[in-house]
Amino acid sequence: MNSSGKRFTVLLIEDNPGDVRLTQEAFQETGADVSLEVVMDGIEAVQYLRKEGKYAEKSLPDLILLDLNLPKWEGRDVLRNIKTDEQLRH
Repeated sequence: MNSSGKRFTVLLIEDNPGDVRLTQEAFQETGADVSLEVVMDGIEAVQYLRKEGKYAEKSLPDLILLDLNLPKWEGRDVLRNIKTDEQLRH
């Protein structure tokens, strides 16, 4: 939890299940109170961040961990979308 008592949300954008598992284990070992949200490709990542479709009720993450080599849209495409979206570029 952060100083306001809110649980941290981390968005992991990763298509490799092994890397997802390693990240989950790393957060568990730290004992941090983290909600780890996982999406598997760049298009899904942008949908999550824009709260589209099945992600409409999700809140923006406190931290994004982004794999640069993703299917559909690469990580650089996701970054480009974040930089050009007024709601996300903060």
